[in-house]
Amino acid sequence: MATKGDGYWHRLVKRLTVDVDQLDADDLSTHAEAQGARRACDCRSGEEVTVFGRLRTVELCPRDAAATLEAELFDGTEGVTLVWLGRRRIPGIEPGRTVKAQGRIAVRDGRKVLYNPYYELQTTAP
Repeated sequence: MATKGDGYWHRLVKRLTVDVDQLDADDLSTHAEAQGARRACDCRSGEEVTVFGRLRTVELCPRDAAATLEAELFDGTEGVTLVWLGRRRIPGIEPGRTVKAQGRIAVRDGRKVLYNPYYELQTTAP
């Protein structure tokens, strides 16, 4: 039996009144949990994590002599920066792509980061 606030009318009113970006973030967060990934907001420094989300930005950051490829992954709760050291380009890593990534979370300049993560490109977006 549905609890108060979980009914059809409540969901319909929410979909009609809530900002589209918020609805997208909610859907993305729900899909991430269904994939067995942890929410980025629950990840702590030093933990081995799996995160799932959509790439917001991808940029080449040449620092000194070594190039790095950085991508911001958003899972509906918070962003995680994926950093590949020594890479200029990775086929399939592009804005809007859905990715599942694994690695040890670190914090750099107050932001959560995964260095050289293991990643899987997803074929369908949530």
